[in-house]
Amino acid sequence: MLKTILSIAGKPGLYRLVSHGKNMLIVESLSDKKRIPAYAKDKVISLGDIAMYTDAEEVPLHEVLTNLKNKENGEKATISTSAKPEELRNFFAEVLPNFDRERVYPSDIKKLISWYNLLIEAGITDFTPEEEPEAETSEE
Repeated sequence: MLKTILSIAGKPGLYRLVSHGKNMLIVESLSDKKRIPAYAKDKVISLGDIAMYTDAEEVPLHEVLTNLKNKENGEKATISTSAKPEELRNFFAEVLPNFDRERVYPSDIKKLISWYNLLIEAGITDFTPEEEPEAETSEE
């Protein structure tokens, strides 16, 4: 599911991939359902391709979001994104205990919390990756 959820640099919120156009993607905002084009010049990244730094290795974002969902019992995050950096780190330590405190910044934690809240509001609660039958569309 996270492979089709996109973050676009310079644009707030998260977007769902709707369609491919010539030199662009058609995306739909998760919050207001408006469709907009995302061009090749825009920095677009799939949430399925993001990982968080830990002391040992990188942990895929879907695992971090699942841990956060389990901590919050499937509800929105109890901490505000405007919390103090130390509060954010303490909260995130409960979600991912061995996160790399030097490479994961408070701004990263804020972004993760806001993305999690957006996904929960949009009704997306299953963060586990699944093999989608995309081969059918790419063969055409």
